[in-house]
Amino acid sequence: MYVCNCFGVTETQVRKHAADGACTPRQIASACKAGTDCGSCVRRIQALLGRGAYPTRGLVDEGRPVRAEQLDEAA
Repeated sequence: MYVCNCFGVTETQVRKHAADGACTPRQIASACKAGTDCGSCVRRIQALLGRGAYPTRGLVDEGRPVRAEQLDEAA
């Protein structure tokens, strides 16, 4: 499945870059350009990296990494 239509970057490619150490959307962009044109894929990249687009304040204050599943639980 394509994550970034502008540059033809797939979900598999984003996961591979993440496994290789890219842990932010900016690092993914440096690796494959995903998210650098129209920006519509940045939220999907955040979700693949285990970061919700809008973490809840309580989860952020705890200083723990926020996974997308936690956002659903906190809502």
